[in-house]
Amino acid sequence: MHVLVTGATGLVGRALCAELLRAGHRVTALSRSAAPALPAGAEPLRGDPAAAGPWQEVLRSCDACVNLAGEPLAAGRWNAARKRRIRDSRLLSAARAAEAVAAGGPRVLVQGSAVGFYGDRGDEPLTERSAAGEGFLAETCAAWEAAAAPAAARARVVLLRTGIVLAREGGALPRMALPFRLLAGGPIGDGAFWQPWIHLADEVGMILWALGEERAEGPLDATAPAPLRNRELAAALGEALHRPAFLPAPALAVRLALGELADAVTASQRVLPEKALALGYRFRFPEAGPALHDLLR
Repeated sequence: MHVLVTGATGLVGRALCAELLRAGHRVTALSRSAAPALPAGAEPLRGDPAAAGPWQEVLRSCDACVNLAGEPLAAGRWNAARKRRIRDSRLLSAARAAEAVAAGGPRVLVQGSAVGFYGDRGDEPLTERSAAGEGFLAETCAAWEAAAAPAAARARVVLLRTGIVLAREGGALPRMALPFRLLAGGPIGDGAFWQPWIHLADEVGMILWALGEERAEGPLDATAPAPLRNRELAAALGEALHRPAFLPAPALAVRLALGELADAVTASQRVLPEKALALGYRFRFPEAGPALHDLLR
């Protein structure tokens, strides 16, 4: 299979390209950089995924597309300009990929999305059948998914609603682990909010599975089957690091440090991967304890 990957230099994109190559697939990696850092064997393609260009012709020659492009959410405090970049980078890249797919070529598009789609929902169990929530991220995710809809005219479209991706290097886990390493770890506030998470190996594994699983279509929650409350995740993290986990970070201090981004960090989302489980995806790390031990050993 010839797969074009956008967002190929990001945390998930790099791991996905490497795994696709190990599985014997041909990989073209789209990047705005002239010399992106890619796994050996990936074919670099320069272009802006948010703008029309020659890269769309290359995409039309591929068998599949995985679109992971988007401005990082946690690259800094949110202001009007950063929120516009977060939204536009996602909507425009999804629309450009969908244009190319709808014009011919790939028979499957795995389009990135996020559990932010659900908003802050307290203790409510959430699945792919749940409605969109409210707020900036929920509205952005809903529009992001809608931008990919034109591709469904001729291809199978999977909308990958990803939770917190836990990885050894990069992403949220090193930042989460730092206070614990300094003997100052614990939950945020009372830690009652739910946090959907997924091990990087399962994030990549689910994308590979979705590329080949013809029954996988539409929204697909990329989260482990055992979401945890923040205080439970903190306890598991402390246990994996052999550090105490009883010093809570005051919610007010988190808001002062992060601004509006704190709303996304502390949103309660009890997301369950109903569709993946029903279709037979087998998680390598369904529980947080073994996942954290694997990543932090």
